[in-house]
Amino acid sequence: MSVAAQILLAVMSVLTLLGLMAVVRRLAQKVGLSGEVQRKLMHVGTGLFAMLLPWIFPDRWPVYMLIGATMIVMLVLRLPRFSKGLGAAIHSVERTSYGDFLLALSVGLCFLLAGENTLYYVLPIAVLTLADAAAALAGTTYGTKRYVVEDGDKSLEGSVVFFVVALLVAIICFLFLSKLPPSNIMMLCLMIAGFGTLVEAQSWRGFDNLFLPLGLLIFLKTHYHSSLAELAVLAILFFAALVSFGVVGTRLGLSKHTTRVYVVAVFLMLAAAKMQNTVLPILVLAAHGWARTASPCDSKYPDLDIVAALGILGFGWLAVGNATGWDAISIFGLSAMGLAMGLCAVALRGIPVAIPLAAAVLFLIRIWVVSLNADHSNWAEPLTALSLVTLAVTAIVPLAFPDVFQKNRVSRLTLLALLLPLTYYIWSIAGGISARIADGVIS
Repeated sequence: MSVAAQILLAVMSVLTLLGLMAVVRRLAQKVGLSGEVQRKLMHVGTGLFAMLLPWIFPDRWPVYMLIGATMIVMLVLRLPRFSKGLGAAIHSVERTSYGDFLLALSVGLCFLLAGENTLYYVLPIAVLTLADAAAALAGTTYGTKRYVVEDGDKSLEGSVVFFVVALLVAIICFLFLSKLPPSNIMMLCLMIAGFGTLVEAQSWRGFDNLFLPLGLLIFLKTHYHSSLAELAVLAILFFAALVSFGVVGTRLGLSKHTTRVYVVAVFLMLAAAKMQNTVLPILVLAAHGWARTASPCDSKYPDLDIVAALGILGFGWLAVGNATGWDAISIFGLSAMGLAMGLCAVALRGIPVAIPLAAAVLFLIRIWVVSLNADHSNWAEPLTALSLVTLAVTAIVPLAFPDVFQKNRVSRLTLLALLLPLTYYIWSIAGGISARIADGVIS
């Protein structure tokens, strides 16, 4: 297929999305569909189309162009001028949700991270599209046993339906797209359904559209070739963590919902990275709990915000590393170290003399983590000066401007922690590409 034809196909795909919105809005006005039903119709329609992308486009670049255009459309439809018209098909629910934007983002990230393995892409998107819609339908129609998530609730009946549909979807995908032994397929499918159900049940503000498919993709890439015994041990550890976190979380004053979200977050970290690279992100969770207790902020759901921040940081650096070919795990660790330092600075605001000690501990932990990573992960090392400057900035700024971090603390500290590592990474990549061009490696 020619370049022009693929561009035209991408443009037609965006127009099809807008046409689907128009049809849903027209149907809603005639039949009186609720905002939630409109959203789910759009969710299923776009999800089914996204599943076909590997077969529609022979090249990968038109897919990224399509995803970028779709995300721009989603942002435009959030503007007041459009949100009551065409955009009402996805924005007419009362609760705050970023699901539309996150769905487009997760499709693009899954397409990038899955590479040429169709199973890694199709299965997560299929579970998100079909199991999520089935759970919503069952929950709204038959749900009687409710449980609280953030400022809303979900139903036990919906979660059961999600598990069953996710299990069936996973089995079908494995049967057609893999050659694993039946016992491994069944164990993987059970774990995918169980983990997916927990992620969907505990997600908020539409974050399941990001965490669910990317979490399943990372789990597949990490454990696809694991033995049956290894998968069984992993399943036992996951449920043991769920129980133990429930006990510890209650004593720390965390809600049941938040505690379960923390279990999902830690499990994702352990599934996506080597053990040493999860230490600093887990310390971020601990530092946040400390800061929340020592100096409460005005944010409505700070415990959930910190998980969202870690998820976006982790998935973001993973995607950037895959896209550029320059492993970003050290830079992710640097960002996590800075975020932990910022939270410690908030917690130690009353005793600032202890902040250098916290910085020294975080600095030494990062050195230890780097020493255990492979050479290809440490291509940017040593980052001693950058580490020290990052620690200084993330410690001093919250102390100097405490009122700035009283509201939206997590997001502001995350941006502060990300500023220097991201700038250095971009500068390093640009320098590396320039050097390759100068050496004639890239023509």
